[in-house]
Amino acid sequence: MIEATLTLILALPPLVWVAAVFDRVGTGRGTLLTGPVRNGAALMLRPNTPTEAPDRLNRVLAPGWYLALALVGLSVVPLAPGRVASDISTGLVLWGACEALTVVVVFLHGWSPNAPLPLIGAYRYVAIALPAMLLSMFVLIGAALPAQSLSVVEVVEAQRSLWNVLRQPLGLPLFMCLGLAITLRGPFDYADGLELAGGTRAEASGPALALWHFARAAMLVAFSAMAATVFLGGYLGPVLPGPAWLLLKTLGVMAITVAAGRFFARMPPARMLTFLWVVLLPLSFANLALVGVVVLP
Repeated sequence: MIEATLTLILALPPLVWVAAVFDRVGTGRGTLLTGPVRNGAALMLRPNTPTEAPDRLNRVLAPGWYLALALVGLSVVPLAPGRVASDISTGLVLWGACEALTVVVVFLHGWSPNAPLPLIGAYRYVAIALPAMLLSMFVLIGAALPAQSLSVVEVVEAQRSLWNVLRQPLGLPLFMCLGLAITLRGPFDYADGLELAGGTRAEASGPALALWHFARAAMLVAFSAMAATVFLGGYLGPVLPGPAWLLLKTLGVMAITVAAGRFFARMPPARMLTFLWVVLLPLSFANLALVGVVVLP
């Protein structure tokens, strides 16, 4: 357990750097490989932007909470057989709690500056993110059915004969919608949209903004690792050691998530809400029902 925890802590900064590099591919934003480090260093040297009567405590803590949720969610991902930082029997429930608390943290990030644009982004994100969390609930229950367990380790072991992405073809695409929502990307980026001058981060600057960007990339790493674990067999694979397979699958999901965030256009909030409640949620429930019929005796 201690070894797995240290491995995750040491591996997170390089993976966050890779996530930041993926974000820069094709954007023309300066040097590709060193740009994220230079931008982060520049933000650390800038002063914070004051606003009138802010919620100072949450303004300081919200980026740290966002990062903490990414780390807690990542802790239930097994790196190899017997190597997991948090080997609990309800790992999927813990991940679900991290998803739900992400909505609270993003809202507090927009609430705390006491400014209009961040607050609009915060309220808009809550309206969109809550139904997106329900998508995750249905697809994760479907992934847990073959293992008949909520343990992430057991979910991986149940995929030795067949990956969950083949058992429930709709599961991974629906889970990707959740990933776009909790990492504030593409068609689900209603919190930090450019039309709101950055939304919840419109009034952020300096080290707080650098930490917010770092936490956002860390959440992308955590989501990608969870998706690779639950749907793509995690550490399972021939020849290579388990951690190597998990890393390759995580990088693949990460690249797809970043690409999807750029490829798909964002709908108006009202249309997105209709799409979530009328199309995606019924699809997720139908997917769960189908998995239940196929897997359970």
